[in-house]
This record gives sequence, structure tokens and C-alpha cells, in this order.
Amino acid sequence: MVPEKTGTTASTPIRSAGPPIGTGVSGTGVSGTGASGTPAWTTRLLIAGIVLTGLNLRPAVTSLGALLEEVRDGLGMGGSVAGLLTSVPPLCFAVFGVTASRLARRFGPAAVVCGGMAAVTAGLVIRPYTGTTAGFLAASALALMGIAVGNVLMPVIVKRWFPDRVGPMTGLYSMALALGTAGAAAVTVPVTGALGGGWRSGLAVWSVLSAAAVLPWIPFARARDAASTGSTPTAAADHDAPGGPPIPRSRTAWALAVFFGLQATAAYITMGWMPQIFRDAGVPAGTAGVLLAVTMVMGVPLAFVIPRLAARLPHQGPIVVALGACGLAGYAGLYVSPAGGAWAWALLLGVSNCAFPLALTMVGLRARTSAGVARLSAFAQSTGYLLSIPGPLLVGVLYQHSGGWGLPLALMTGLMIPQIAVGVVAGRDRTVEDETARRADGAATGHDRPHPCPGGAQVRD
Repeated sequence: MVPEKTGTTASTPIRSAGPPIGTGVSGTGVSGTGASGTPAWTTRLLIAGIVLTGLNLRPAVTSLGALLEEVRDGLGMGGSVAGLLTSVPPLCFAVFGVTASRLARRFGPAAVVCGGMAAVTAGLVIRPYTGTTAGFLAASALALMGIAVGNVLMPVIVKRWFPDRVGPMTGLYSMALALGTAGAAAVTVPVTGALGGGWRSGLAVWSVLSAAAVLPWIPFARARDAASTGSTPTAAADHDAPGGPPIPRSRTAWALAVFFGLQATAAYITMGWMPQIFRDAGVPAGTAGVLLAVTMVMGVPLAFVIPRLAARLPHQGPIVVALGACGLAGYAGLYVSPAGGAWAWALLLGVSNCAFPLALTMVGLRARTSAGVARLSAFAQSTGYLLSIPGPLLVGVLYQHSGGWGLPLALMTGLMIPQIAVGVVAGRDRTVEDETARRADGAATGHDRPHPCPGGAQVRD
């Protein structure tokens, strides 16, 4: 990996050993010159921001799932509206994620993440107390908008400030994301009881954690503001390149987007339907919930290990295949003996769901610069989340009309095959900048077309 160059000045990455800080802005505590603040201090602050942001990228969703029945009763929601609530997150992630790279080019990724965490905090505070279903949905959308820009820009933050540590840092915030997901699902109900049993306070309490995530980003956001006015000698160094690779022309980008969408589909299906599969097989409701928690908790340690391993490999295809094989084995087990091997199937599907941190790692590896990562991340995640929306709904339709889990499990298995295939393509050792440049050069010279050589073989210049 090479450090990003903006304008004529190369941004210097933050490293744990304490070299200069990437922003190069003095007077804000984000300086690598030693004049104000130390590199070690700013590195720790940035890492704290990354971890706290990761912790806050899912509690708004999973805390609502834990109290959905109480929310329905409290707001008088019908079943269809409640079903809409479960489909809103991927839709918002897709719609709002598109804007993240543009906002980052204008204001800087740290400032946008800071604003995103503020939006999450506002949404979580407002939504329980709106008193209407429409207000609840609007405030939820506000929180999800903040999460969407965080989803897209976390790989950008890692690429910009830790270009030679993409794997470890992606693993760190992926682990935090998994911990926040599982933790909110596990403790929301007990915390609600401790606060007096009201669902409003049980949902609003998560705004405290998201408010804490705003604070570490403020110095970095202020540094960008100073740079944008040209008030510092290194202002040009903090500006992302305005352009970037034409992402839709990259086969790797499309493969990564489809891989992201299929792994998200599998994850949403698992989270939404796996407890019901176990309950229909005779597993008690409480045990079924614990099995889902086991599946989700598997992501905590593996989300740290897998990105580190992926970053060391020139081709991430073997990891894609291994995770896909675990998913296929888990689905087969659910079909053959869902109750008899329940714990094994929960573990296997938990491993398979770690395709998410792998996808995030590949986003950081498949582009050379933070501007390229921003565009690739926005494209892959927005396209992927759009692709993931129909999956859980289709599983519900098949389950309702077939009266069993044979057809839904066949669908899950069928989707895992192309997930493995496109994941192998996305894992090839190349960048979207190089790929689109080759296609552009080939189109300009006419050398991208295959032509015959002696013996009838086809070669491509």
C-alpha cells in the first residue's frame, strides 16, 4: 500500500510507533510536528474514534429488534408497518451511503463521521418520544443516515491514516461493530427493566454511547475546517483528490458490490429467521435466542482475525471459499437435523457471517488512495445493500407458502454459490485505479480487443 498523495503533498500515515500524523495540521492537536500534541496521543484519539464509531453502527437496529413488540403496542403500529421497520435499515444504508463519498470530498471524512455520529445521537434521542409512527420512522431514518455514512467512510478513515495497517485496523473496528451488534441485542431488555421497564428509555439510552463517539472526531473535523480555509501551511495536504477512478467501469468493483450484497442477504436472513427455524424444529424459544446470540458473538473474535489474515494474502479467494463452505455446511445441517446439531450449525453460520469484515477489508485493499476507497466503498455498500433488501422478504414468502423450511434453505444455499464465485473475483490482487486505467488505455488505443495469433489462440494486449 502506498500513502495517498493529495495535490503535491504526500499525506503521512499514522503508525503506532509514532511517526507524523497524516493531517499535518498544527494548532488543533492533530499535528505531527511536535509543536502541539504528540503523535502517540493523536493516534490513540483516532483509534478511540474508530472503535467507538464501530460500536455504534448497529445498536440503533438491534435495540429496536429487542423491543419491537413493545414499540408496536406503544405506537399502535400495524403488522405491515412493523415489517417496514425491519426493511428500513438496508434501504437507508443504500440511499444515504451514496452521498458519503461526496460529503467526504467536500468536508473531509473525519468531519462527516463526526456529523454522522451526531445524527445517530439525535435520532436515538428523538425517536422514542415522537409519539407517532411517522415521527418514529423519520427519527429512525435520521439515525440510520448517520450510520450509513459511517459504514461507507470507516474504510476510508483506515486507508487514509493507516494505509499500511488496513487489515489490523479493519479488524479492530469490525470487532467493535460485532460487539455493538451482539451487545445491544443482549442487554437492551435487561437495561430497559433496570430503567423502569419503559421501552422509550430502553431505546433512548443508546444515545449516550453514540454521543461519546462524537467527541474523538472533533479535533480531526476542526483540522479539516482549518485546512479548507487555507489557514495552515499544509492546508493542501488535507484535501482529497476531487476525482477518482470511474468505479462502475471496474469488474472488480462490481464483483465486490455483488459479494457485499450477497453476504448482507445471508446475514439478514440469519438474524431474522434462524430462531424461527430452530423453534419450528422443537428447540425452546429461549434456547433459540441463545443460539442466535452465539452466531452473532462469533463475529467478535473472528472480525479481528480475518481482516489481519486477509491483508497478508495477495488473493483473498481462499478465505472467501472457506467462509462459504461453512455457510453451506450450516444450511445443510439446518435441513438435515436442525435440532440435533443446533449448536454446530449456529457456530458454522457465525463463521460464515464473517464475510462482512472480509468485504470491508477488500474495499480497503482494492483501491490505492483514500479517494478511491471512498468511491469504491460507497458504490459497493450502496449497491450491495440494495441487493440485500429482497432476500429476507423472499424467505418469508417461501416459508409462508410452502409451510416448511425446505425451499427457504434451498434459496439460502443457492445464494451462497454465487457469493463464493464473485468473492473469489473480488479477492484478486488488483486495484480499481489500475483496472480502470487499463480499460481506458485499451479503449483509446483499440488494444483491449482480443486478436488472433498463430495457432488460433486469442491474446489481449
